[in-house]
Amino acid sequence: MTTDARQILGQTGESLACAELERRGYAILARRFRTRTGEIDIVARDRDTVVFVEVKARAGTGYGDGAEAVTGWKQRRLAMVALEFLARHRLVGSPCRFDVVSIAFRDGQSTVEVYANAFGVA
Repeated sequence: MTTDARQILGQTGESLACAELERRGYAILARRFRTRTGEIDIVARDRDTVVFVEVKARAGTGYGDGAEAVTGWKQRRLAMVALEFLARHRLVGSPCRFDVVSIAFRDGQSTVEVYANAFGVA
C-alpha cells in the first residue's frame, strides 16, 4: 500500500472513529494532537473523563486486528503524549483513560469496534 493510500485509510478511519465516538456521547476535544514525543489520534471527553484514543484502521486481515497493533511500547509513548496534553490544557488530576478504536475495511464495508479502557499504563 502506498503512503498516500495509507494516509487516506488513516484519515478515513479517524473520521469513522469520531463519528462512532460522538454517537456514543463522547465530545471530541482534539484530533491529531502532536508533540515531539508522538501523536494521539483523538482526544475526547466521556462525561468527566478525558479519553485518549488510538485509531487503528486495517484494509485487510494480513496484519491482524488493529487493536493488536497497540503494543506496550506504543502504550508508553501514548501515555507520555497524554501527560503533555493534560499539562498544556491544565487538566492534570482529571480522570482519564485510553481507548482503542479498531476499524476493518472489507468488501466495501467498514466495521468499527471501540475498546474502552483498553490499557493502563504503569
